[in-house]
Amino acid sequence: MQFAGRGLNSSTYQRVLTALIFVLCCFQSGRSQGCREGFVYDRRARQCIDVDECRTVPDPCRGDMRCVNRNGGYLCMTQSLYSQPAYPEPSFPDTSVGFSDQLPLGPGPGPGPGPSYPIVSRPSTPCVLGYTLGEDGTCVDIDECEAQSHQCNPTQVCINTAGGYSCSCTEGFWLVGGQCQDIDECRYGYCQQLCANLPGSYSCSCNPGFNLNTDSRTCQDIDECETEPCTHGCLNTYGSFLCNCDEGFELAADGTTCTDLDECSFSDFLCQHTCINTPGSFSCVCPPGYYVFEDGRSCEDLNECESGNNTCTTAQVCFNFQGGYTCLDPLICQPPYIEFSDNQCMCPAENPACRDRPFTILYRHMDLSSGRSVPADIFQMQATTRYPGAFYIFQIKSGNEGREFYMRQTSNVSATLVLARPVRGPKTVVLDLEMVTVNNVINFRGSSIIRLTIFVSEHPF
Repeated sequence: MQFAGRGLNSSTYQRVLTALIFVLCCFQSGRSQGCREGFVYDRRARQCIDVDECRTVPDPCRGDMRCVNRNGGYLCMTQSLYSQPAYPEPSFPDTSVGFSDQLPLGPGPGPGPGPSYPIVSRPSTPCVLGYTLGEDGTCVDIDECEAQSHQCNPTQVCINTAGGYSCSCTEGFWLVGGQCQDIDECRYGYCQQLCANLPGSYSCSCNPGFNLNTDSRTCQDIDECETEPCTHGCLNTYGSFLCNCDEGFELAADGTTCTDLDECSFSDFLCQHTCINTPGSFSCVCPPGYYVFEDGRSCEDLNECESGNNTCTTAQVCFNFQGGYTCLDPLICQPPYIEFSDNQCMCPAENPACRDRPFTILYRHMDLSSGRSVPADIFQMQATTRYPGAFYIFQIKSGNEGREFYMRQTSNVSATLVLARPVRGPKTVVLDLEMVTVNNVINFRGSSIIRLTIFVSEHPF
C-alpha cells in the first residue's frame, strides 16, 4: 500500500497505517461479541463458547433427574442413564460471528474441559442422549414412554419427545406439588342439576321428572302425562305432574287414583228420604206413594186418585193422603139416623130415640204428616145456622184419648182444632168434634157432630 501526499515523511505514514489497522480490529472485535443462545463470548479466547447451564441455572432439573450440559443447551436425564459410559462431545465454537476461518477448531483457553455425555448406542457410533443407533446406522429417538424407562410418577402421563420425554397430567387432572390431582368439575357448575365428581371427569344427572339432554349437562322436563299415569285428568308441571279427578271423586293417597266420593255420608239431609251413592254422584229415592221432585232431593206425594193408579171400585170414593190413598165406602147411617146427604146423617126430632142424640153427624176426612210440628191449626168448624139469643160451645167429644188435640174457640160461632202434640204414623185418628147450641130464651139445647177422620202418613213429608 502506497500513499502519496505532501508534507508527510515515512514515519508519519507508519503512524497512520497503525491507527487504521487498530480501528479495523476494534470494529471486528465489537462485531464478534454477539453469540447465539446457549453461548457466551470469551474475550480471552476471542470466540463464543458454550454456557454450562447445569452450573449457572439454579435447579434446572426436578426430582432425581440429573442435568447434563450440551453444546448450546442441556438435558435432564435419569440416574440410570447418567451412569452409562460416556464419550466426549467435541466443543465447537459458535460460527455465527464469522471468524471460524481465523480461529482454531479446538477449545480455547476456557475454564476447563467440557462435560461428558452418556451415549446409549454402541461405542463404535456414538449418539447423543435420548437416541440410539438404528439398523441403518443412524441415530433414532428412544421412546422412553414405550420402553417404560421414564421417571413419571403413577399419576402422570408420559409423552415422548425428540431425544427425551415429558410428564404431563391427563384431562381432568392438574399438577399440584408435583402430583396430578383430580379436578372437581362439580364446583364450577358444569351440570344443570345433579353432579357427581369422578376421577378425571364428572357425571351429570337429573332430578326425578327430568331427562338428561344429549349434551350430557342440561336436563329436559318429562311430560309424565303422555304415559297417562292418572285415572282421570293429568296436568304436567315442571319436573312432576298433578292428577285431578272428575266431579264426585276424590284423589287417593297415591296421588294418581280417583276414588268415588260418598256424598250420602256427608249429611243426613242431603235427600228428604233415602240417599243412594253412585259412582261420581248420588241419587235420592222416595218411598212408595211418592216421587222425586224436580230438585232431585225432595219427595212429593203421588196422587193415586188423580192418576187412576188405585184399586177403588166405582161405588167407592178414592181419598188421597200423603204417601197413599184409601177407598171410602158409601155412607151408611146407623139407626135411628137416616141419610141426609152423601156425607151427612140426621136424627129426626120427631123420633123419640133422637132426644139425647146429636141432631146431625157430618163426615169429614183429612190427612196429616207424621211428626208435624206443633202447635198447628189443622181444622176449622163453625155454625151454619144462627138463632137469635143462642150461643155455641165447641168441644172434642171423643177420639182424643192421647190428648194430642184441643179446640180453641175463635168467635161466637166458630172454633179451630189445634194439634198440640206430634202424632207419628202411619195411623188413623177419628175425632168427634161437637158443636153445642144453647138458647136460654126458648130453653133449647142441641148439638151437631163432625166426625173427622185423620189419616196420619208414615213419613214426615
